[in-house]
Amino acid sequence: MSRLPEEEHPNKAFGWAARDTSGVLSPFKFSRRAAGEKDVSFKVLYCGICHTDLHNAKNEWGKTLYPLVPGHEVVGEVTEVGSKVQKFKVGDKVGVGCMVGSCHSCDSCTNNLENYCPKLIATYGGKYYDGTVTYGGFSDTMVVDEHFIIRIPHNLPLDAAGPLLCAGITVYSPLRFYGLDKPDLHIGVVGLGGLGHLAVKFAKAMGAKVTVISTSINKKKAALENLGADSFFVSRELQAANGTLDGIIDTVSAQHPLLPLLGLLKTHGKLVLVGAPEKPLELPAFPLLQGRKIIGGSLIEGIRETQEMIDYAAKQSIKPDIEIIPIDYVNTAMERLLKADVKYRFVIDIGNMLKPTS
Repeated sequence: MSRLPEEEHPNKAFGWAARDTSGVLSPFKFSRRAAGEKDVSFKVLYCGICHTDLHNAKNEWGKTLYPLVPGHEVVGEVTEVGSKVQKFKVGDKVGVGCMVGSCHSCDSCTNNLENYCPKLIATYGGKYYDGTVTYGGFSDTMVVDEHFIIRIPHNLPLDAAGPLLCAGITVYSPLRFYGLDKPDLHIGVVGLGGLGHLAVKFAKAMGAKVTVISTSINKKKAALENLGADSFFVSRELQAANGTLDGIIDTVSAQHPLLPLLGLLKTHGKLVLVGAPEKPLELPAFPLLQGRKIIGGSLIEGIRETQEMIDYAAKQSIKPDIEIIPIDYVNTAMERLLKADVKYRFVIDIGNMLKPTS
């Protein structure tokens, strides 16, 4: 007979979990494993809310294991390290992103691309090596293999660090991989939400001219004045900008046409998808042929580049725009997230606001 979540492991833990497809979260008692020889235990201080948390809480992708404790933008302070841990010590400020395990032997893993490992273990809702379910950062403690721990630089505010571990690396990595990180390139960013606003900040720091493309004219002021974009276009009125962009980071997860975006690209331009629309997008061939254009994709990144990204963010003073909330506001925050009513990332104050119920 399977054991209750609070009896699986020796260390008591507390968080908030979704129990069914309503996605509603409520207090949840469970347990964490004892720190192994290569494990780092830490007290969770902050955790960002990602759109993925909403999808998984409601089982919209059909693979949710309930009860589900979401959260993969996790930041905290080390409380214990295993005997063979070399990179971290008690008191260090650390973070965990979207993964907590991989096989360490496939081509992806040996090339520092653990995010593409076929045996990747997600930070929550996955099965760990011992067969138990992984629980995320909407909780008071985490125990993670040191290989998957990110060091948070001293000059990066802890409350702002979490969203970089998912949203930040999601846009930083394709800018680097697709060569869109060179000064004086003209980069388009489609969608101005949690991903898009960070894409603008990273591209500007890399020296690019940045154009924001959105369905809403209401986002023009924020794009130009608050985030420092150079120009703004409403997605229905793009003809004037045709042939002007070297690359585009498309962060939109809703259905949208690719043809107008391909028209914006110069010869050899690159359109990179980092959003995940539920249904297939229509891909016209001729606009690709006429200009040798490329459509690519990208999904987070391996641990080495995630550390590189967060160090770069600290050096360039790149931080997400966040709204800090208490844990008991989380269901309201999820409803607001569904309506895109946040600028631009919710972060739960776990350290001060999460209190176990009796």
